[in-house]
Amino acid sequence: MMTALRSIVVWIPDWPVIALEREEAVPPGDPVAVVEKNVVVACSASARAEGVRRGQRRRDAQARCARVRIVAVDQARDHRVFAPLVAAVEDRAPNVQILRAGLCALKARGPARFYGGEDAAATVFREALGERGVADVRIGIADGPFTAEQAARATSPAQPVRTVPAGEAAAFLAPLPVTLLDDPSLAHLLARLGVHTLGGFAAMPEERVRDRLGEHGVRLHGLAAGHDSRDVRPRTPPPELDREMWFDPPVELADQVAFGMRVVAEEFIARLDALRLVCTELRVELETERGERSERVWLHPGTFDAAAVVDRVRWQLAESPMLSSGVARVRIAPEAVDAASGHVPVLFGGGGEEKVHHALSRVQAMLGHRGVLTPVVAGGRWLDERQVLVPWGDRGVAERDPNRPWPGSLPSPLPATVFPAARLVEVCDADGDMVSVDLRGALSAPPVRLSIDGDDRDIISWAGPWPVIEREWDAEHRRVAHRFQVVDDRQCAWLLVCEAGDWTAEARYD
Repeated sequence: MMTALRSIVVWIPDWPVIALEREEAVPPGDPVAVVEKNVVVACSASARAEGVRRGQRRRDAQARCARVRIVAVDQARDHRVFAPLVAAVEDRAPNVQILRAGLCALKARGPARFYGGEDAAATVFREALGERGVADVRIGIADGPFTAEQAARATSPAQPVRTVPAGEAAAFLAPLPVTLLDDPSLAHLLARLGVHTLGGFAAMPEERVRDRLGEHGVRLHGLAAGHDSRDVRPRTPPPELDREMWFDPPVELADQVAFGMRVVAEEFIARLDALRLVCTELRVELETERGERSERVWLHPGTFDAAAVVDRVRWQLAESPMLSSGVARVRIAPEAVDAASGHVPVLFGGGGEEKVHHALSRVQAMLGHRGVLTPVVAGGRWLDERQVLVPWGDRGVAERDPNRPWPGSLPSPLPATVFPAARLVEVCDADGDMVSVDLRGALSAPPVRLSIDGDDRDIISWAGPWPVIEREWDAEHRRVAHRFQVVDDRQCAWLLVCEAGDWTAEARYD
């Protein structure tokens, strides 16, 4: 077997949770679980303290911790947030390979020579990521990336660096479970044979393994024995597309900033063209001489050109009341790019309709940032929570994730008209008494009359009730209501809510 080269693996535990916290405003200490196919793949320390574990089913995690926040796995977010940290490691040592988000490897020889040893290099990498706000960084050093990864996972907060001496990989791996080979079928087969550890698998004759499992099995057999034939394959760093403009002395007029940005914007677009890329989302950062900052992400239905970039800078200057002093720095960066040959406008669907975008942008420039709003679907159980208006050109990201499970939310088809404020109504039975719903969800009598704003209507059909229960464990914020769908004698369908004896109209089916 070929002797594996010394490797350093940098691992950030529970990276999907950390990536979520770094990109979104997650209150510290809130229990969070990231799930994929209804299985927990990562969880926060507070969730782990209440019994949530990797590999649990989602319902089991919720049973252990009722207030746990369930978040769907997002590989794009994980890699996007991890990229700056990889760049920080590359600043200290080149040729880094991303094994997956939150885990990267590099050859140990170069950094060890430069920094005076493998442990010294590991300390440098931990400090580099610590400067980027990552407190828990684990590092494993061993013969080959596989053994180094297992060494990193064998660390603890008190001892964040684990070094396996050269030639001792097999002894280190021997007691570990065969499930670490990430081959469920092989693990199941070996379990039937009574082999549960990497050492037991490594002790099997190689020829017998080849006859039964082929070359793939031989490779896993080599990994179990500490012979990792893979070498670290460094990534090609992405091109630098960001552009900055410093003003010395700072300028105070928007036209001065826009004039100074023209050349930089043209260089920015030219760089994208040279790489056959187009920019569909643009991040603009403004900084004043007093350290005030303004940052926005602008969308575009087609692609940005130099003039559009300058316009975004000018409008952001006009809309930023915090910019009370001269502008010292402007930075533009592509937040999202697409291949030039395959790019398709995503907002209106046609290049000619960019006139709509420019017209709305001009109106926004005259009326202010929130003068033109567009709807975004958010998560929630109530319809008024699910419709969120965001300023034109802003990224449509809702605070409440619509992909999360929302028990009690209304299924499709949804009503076309949602009232911004619920309208009070009266629902009466045949005797003229107000219909009520008891604790078990039973009606006091069938509803026959509906009164909206003093307009009485006969109810010709109805369905319900469907309970909506929120925070039942929280006496202060507990909410219990029941939904109904009714059709009146004018063929108008309503979505009604009965809560604490009061009736309101939540929406209308038009």
